[in-house]
Amino acid sequence: MSEDEKLMGPASYFPSIEKKYGQPISHWLALLEALGDRKYMEMVAWLKSEHGLGHGHANALVAYHLNRSARG
Repeated sequence: MSEDEKLMGPASYFPSIEKKYGQPISHWLALLEALGDRKYMEMVAWLKSEHGLGHGHANALVAYHLNRSARG
């Protein structure tokens, strides 16, 4: 990413998620994809309880995942 590019919305959390949890964003998105058709807050709660993510990080990943899925 160039200095002129700024991540916005949920993706703005991605650098800190990768740094803190040691996994690329693709890892977390694949886990969410495997959950199937769960509700938003069920996915957030799962990331928090099963993987120790903080609420903000889990929320950002789920929001991005669902938005990406809705776009096709």
